[in-house]
Amino acid sequence: MARIIGIANQKGGVGKTTTAINLSSALAHFKRCVLLIDMDPQSDATRGLGIDPSLLPKSVYDVLADGYDINKTIKRTAVKYLDIVPSNLKLASLDSFLTDKVDDKTIILRQALNNLKKEYDYIIIDCPPSLGILNLNSLVAANSILIPVQCEYFALEAVATTLAAISKIQRSTSPNLGIEGFLLTMYDPRTRLGTEITTQIRGLFKENTFLTTIPRNVSIPESSAKGVPVTLFRPSSAGSLAYFSLAREVMDREVAQ
Repeated sequence: MARIIGIANQKGGVGKTTTAINLSSALAHFKRCVLLIDMDPQSDATRGLGIDPSLLPKSVYDVLADGYDINKTIKRTAVKYLDIVPSNLKLASLDSFLTDKVDDKTIILRQALNNLKKEYDYIIIDCPPSLGILNLNSLVAANSILIPVQCEYFALEAVATTLAAISKIQRSTSPNLGIEGFLLTMYDPRTRLGTEITTQIRGLFKENTFLTTIPRNVSIPESSAKGVPVTLFRPSSAGSLAYFSLAREVMDREVAQ
């Protein structure tokens, strides 16, 4: 059975989509079969894997809004073992479209995933930076949540908001929803702030914080601009090696569970 990991943080610009793309690609590098689900209307994960959202005949929107077969929306990527359920801007209108159409708007994605025909080792969900229906569907569908934490000011405020959303889901719909781990992103050891945030997060969350930190590395935004994961774009770069390390930690935790 696939392990479903949501990548979530209520604050934008923390490396959430970058982590979704590159963790998925790194897991695929180790021959794990991975499905990435783009639940963000900005569609950056879709673009980041070389797919033009404007050219999609069907997307995750159709799955959530009309009950379209999720299997027919899956696209192969340039990365072997990695598929994606893409998104486009239509996803932004889902909340208003679903009003009064279904009894429980938060379980649609979870139900769709139950209909997958292909077997995956991991399903990675790129959650939107919001508290709306898309984020709720993502959290309800997941087994655990990986929380990227940017090494910048206000990082802990964003973490608190994200944890509150997870707690709400645990109380209402998914009592077994867990924390996969906190991931420190955009880390620069030369700055005092980076060191302070790292110390705070590791002090507060201890064993729930990944040993791997994702550095500021020019190869990561360059790979995004090219529409390929950094693990494929520059496999030996510091950014790529960090995501390979993160993938190993995720796989090790899976074995431990």
